[in-house]
Amino acid sequence: MKVVIVGGVAGGASAAARLRRLDESAEIVIFERSGHISYANCGLPYYIGGAITEESALTLQTPQAFFARFRVTAKVHHEVTAIHPGKKTVSVTNLATGERFEERYDKLVLSPGAKPTQPPFPGLDCETLFTLRTVEDTLRIKAFVERHKPRSAVLAGGGFIGLELAENLRELGLDVTIVQDLPQLMPPFDADMAAFIHNELRRHGVHLALGSAVAGFAPAQGGVDVLLRDKPALHADMAVLAIGVTPDTALAKEAGLELGAKGSIAVDDHMRTSDPDIYAVGDAVQVRHFVTGRDALVPLAGPANKQGRIAADNICGLDSRYGGSQGSSVLKVFDMTAAVTGLSEAAAKAAGFAVDKVVLSPLSHAGYYPGGRPMTMKVVFEKGTYRLLGAQIVGYDGVDKRIDVLATALRAGLAATQLQELDLAYAPPYSSAKDPVNMAGFMADNLARGILRQWHLEDVPALPRDGSATLLDVRTPGEFARGHIEGFVNIPVDELRERLFEVPSGKPVYVICQSGLRSYIACRILAAHGLQAYNFAGGYGFYAAVAKDRCLPQSAAACGLEK
Repeated sequence: MKVVIVGGVAGGASAAARLRRLDESAEIVIFERSGHISYANCGLPYYIGGAITEESALTLQTPQAFFARFRVTAKVHHEVTAIHPGKKTVSVTNLATGERFEERYDKLVLSPGAKPTQPPFPGLDCETLFTLRTVEDTLRIKAFVERHKPRSAVLAGGGFIGLELAENLRELGLDVTIVQDLPQLMPPFDADMAAFIHNELRRHGVHLALGSAVAGFAPAQGGVDVLLRDKPALHADMAVLAIGVTPDTALAKEAGLELGAKGSIAVDDHMRTSDPDIYAVGDAVQVRHFVTGRDALVPLAGPANKQGRIAADNICGLDSRYGGSQGSSVLKVFDMTAAVTGLSEAAAKAAGFAVDKVVLSPLSHAGYYPGGRPMTMKVVFEKGTYRLLGAQIVGYDGVDKRIDVLATALRAGLAATQLQELDLAYAPPYSSAKDPVNMAGFMADNLARGILRQWHLEDVPALPRDGSATLLDVRTPGEFARGHIEGFVNIPVDELRERLFEVPSGKPVYVICQSGLRSYIACRILAAHGLQAYNFAGGYGFYAAVAKDRCLPQSAAACGLEK
């Protein structure tokens, strides 16, 4: 059996290695048009910033090492220009010599990946405009930065690449601006959770031009003008176009293979295309979203590696299936970590789910052990069934651990209420006896039992301020003095029982504290005395972070934050 693989990196290289492990006699050939058969594209921004110091660290496999270990022939600087399904051959051009030839296959695996999205903007040929997708792109940016010592950069796009590159260029001392046509960065996150990312970037001096659409580029004053729609241009010494990626599927289209969303390659759960002898994996393919069951594009390294393995299994006669992608991701933003799995609240609503949520702000580990830092967790589930739909976490230590637990629970089909049952490891330096994930489960269970009633960030503008309800902040007087929501009165939770006479009976009570725990206790006290009490989901720290983001550069008072 002869297997030809078009494209290396995550999907193609994984398929080749798995094929060899399953079939020692197969002839396996990889054609890769770049100069690197397998490289760490997720690490590219960190080489530019200097966190990764050796260029060789970006190369996971060389053709020579791949052949020595697996006896796979990997030909770099070779571009497949056409597929001929009828003849079961591909046309190949050696980019170094110009030689052209045809290669026969019994099975073909397509792993062409995706390319940076480039709308038909003017000025895409500016010498100071870059994209970042390959090692070659990285070396060009690195060389430009070292040679020309730019002082400023504009990054068009607020996704993973844009934010990672912003951090690394900022660490090099550049003045950095991120331009994003949406009103928030990182669309997989809800706007309230993205607020923490915005605040962290601003804290480190990154400028955000949100709601600003790029219209083109123009060389100017030795640098580049980033042209904006209906706004003045931004000038910088360099710019990077990072508004997303587009499946690189011209070969598949010309070969007559069935295509899916946004021109992606349609595959079944065996990673087989509409041609039974052609498989496709990685960023170029359409997959099923694990939560919605709908077709989706999820261009991430983890799914690509798994898909390469599954394609190889099926080529070798094993029955392996891809169960869908849920978009689990984690991102370093200077000192902060942000992570997501499954659907955001907004995405869940757009998909037609009746949505509920819990928001909590626990410490990363036991409060009595030094160094604990708060994280903010948002767990989204289906109203009524409590089926987990997704989760987002922003914070510092322990964020990656909790998102992986939640991703696993989602994959296993657990309800949000079942999170309380998870038996998770505990020691004071790492967690609490009631882990934050357990706490989310306790909250969901309290909702299901009617023990907890919530009010949310989006309810703030409609809070009854006409005396028909009581607005109660149960933090300490010192916390209250440092900032609170306009119209709230302060009764510390530890004094509430003695001061219940100050809370009018017969009226609902909307309660808030710093993280949501003391206000929950206050709600139980109030409920025991016949009052209908609602707890604010996430606490004042959550509210303040969002209000700060949405009101910049206005004053705190304009945000409803009295001081």
